[in-house]
Amino acid sequence: MRKEEFEARFAELVRSVGQARDNMGCIECIGCEGCQGCTFCRDSYRLVRCQYCVQCEDCTDCSHSHGCKSCLGCAHCQNCERCSHSAYLVRCIGLVHCTYCFGCVGLNRKDFHILNEPYDRRTYFAITQQLLRELGAHR
Repeated sequence: MRKEEFEARFAELVRSVGQARDNMGCIECIGCEGCQGCTFCRDSYRLVRCQYCVQCEDCTDCSHSHGCKSCLGCAHCQNCERCSHSAYLVRCIGLVHCTYCFGCVGLNRKDFHILNEPYDRRTYFAITQQLLRELGAHR
């Protein structure tokens, strides 16, 4: 196989997989497209083994999340992108192994942070509760 043939066949494979709209092995998913092995998700696209996710895209092994994109192994996250193995994040990007973070970017193994600044548990919840009301968020 020559480079040109490989590149052409690879591009065709990427295009065909990217256009898949059918769900495979999903249970009670509504309004989802291209999902695999998911349960009780809604209005999502290309999820894999996710549960109870809504309006998420390209996520794997996530649960109870809303509006997330390209997340891996996250739970109870909201409007996050490219986060992994984290929980209870809101509007975060690129977090790894974090919990209870709000508006953070690029953190690793952090808890109770707002805009990448640490807070004690009580202060974190007081501030984020107010922010969630003002932002009209889902929580």
